[in-house]
Amino acid sequence: MQESKTSTLSGIPVLIALLALSATNIYAYVWLAQNGAGVAPLIANVLGSVVLFFLLFGFFMVQPNTGVVLQLFGRYVGTSREEGLRWANPFYSKKPISLRVRNFESGKLKVNDLEGSPIEIGAIVVWQVHDTAEAVFKVDDYENFVHVQSEAALRQMATSYPYDLQDEHTVSLRSHSKEINAHLQREIQERLGEAGVTVIEARISHLAYAQEIAQAMLQRQQASAIVAARTKIVEGAVSMVHMALEHLEREGKISLDDERKAAMVSNLLVVLCGERGTQPIVNTGTLYG
Repeated sequence: MQESKTSTLSGIPVLIALLALSATNIYAYVWLAQNGAGVAPLIANVLGSVVLFFLLFGFFMVQPNTGVVLQLFGRYVGTSREEGLRWANPFYSKKPISLRVRNFESGKLKVNDLEGSPIEIGAIVVWQVHDTAEAVFKVDDYENFVHVQSEAALRQMATSYPYDLQDEHTVSLRSHSKEINAHLQREIQERLGEAGVTVIEARISHLAYAQEIAQAMLQRQQASAIVAARTKIVEGAVSMVHMALEHLEREGKISLDDERKAAMVSNLLVVLCGERGTQPIVNTGTLYG
C-alpha cells in the first residue's frame, strides 16, 4: 500500500455556505412558528438541521508539513496535504501524520565489537515520514518501529567492526567515523524503508569500552603509544648516530677503530634514547687502561 493524494474542498467557502444554510434553517423555524404551516414542513426543516449538523464534522485542519490520512469505514481513501482549513466527507476518519524532520537518540547500548570486546555505543538518527499510507498501515506504531529498528541496526553494525584499528582490519569504529556513519544509515534505511520512513542522517553519538574492561584497554592503548614513541625515538637516534659517524669520517679529523666506534655508538644511543637528562663523566685515562 502506497500513499495516494486525494482532493478535498477548501474549508472557508464551505463554512460560509453552511452558515448561510444555517441562517435559512433558523429563519424557517421562525416562519413555521408564525404561520403554522403544519407537521410535514416542520419535519423537513428538522431533517435539514440534522444534515447541517453532520456536515460540520467534515471540517479538519491541515498544519504545514503535515498529511491527513482519510479512511471511509476502514478503507483507505487518500491523503490530504493541502494546508489550512479543509472539508471532506463527514464520515471520513481523519488521522494527521507529521512530515517534519525528527531526531531520535538511542540509549547507550552494550554490545560486543568484531573482536568480542564489550563496548558501549549510542547513535542519533534523523528521520522523516515520506509515505503516510505505509507509515499508518504497514506497521502498528511507526514511531516505536523507528526506535526499535534503529537500535537493532546499531547493534548489527557495531558487531561488524573492531573498536580500534588493528593490523588485520582497515576500518574501525573509533578511527573511521565517516564510513561507520554511512554504514549505519544504510543499515537503518533497509529496515525502515517499508514503513514509509526516510533516514536523512545517522551518526555515532557515544562510543567507549564497557566499564569492566575500560581500565585494561586504557593500559593497552598506553602501551601501544609507548611502543610507537620508542620506535620513533630509536629510528631517529640510529639515523643521528649514523650521520655523526659519516661526518667524522668525511672530515678526517678523528680516526676511530671498530672498538671506539662501538663505544661511541653506545654512548650516543644512551644519550638520545634515555628518558632523563644525561650527566657527563670525565675520563682521565684512556679507553684501554
